[in-house]
Amino acid sequence: MEIKEISTAALKEKIEADEELYLIDVREDEEVAEGMIPQAVHIRMGEIPEKMETLDKDKEYVFICRSGMRSMNVCKYLDEQGFKTVNVEGGMMAWEGETKPKN
Repeated sequence: MEIKEISTAALKEKIEADEELYLIDVREDEEVAEGMIPQAVHIRMGEIPEKMETLDKDKEYVFICRSGMRSMNVCKYLDEQGFKTVNVEGGMMAWEGETKPKN
């Protein structure tokens, strides 16, 4: 199954246009402590299976990690469960927009 992907530039445009987005950062705590996209929700990759019931299959979720590999794995896993997913190409390493420390 082909996983949908979005570039960080296209993601930034959507955020700046105030589009409704469900952005989930799957990095570890110490990684998000360095900063995450303000609109993102933090759910560690390892917590995705138990948090799956809190997600809505009618919504499209955008996943980001450090480089795009872990988020791609999360997308593949959730796609198999019937969720609509989009992977952020290049992850936070490619992100040039605003970040904030995790609260």
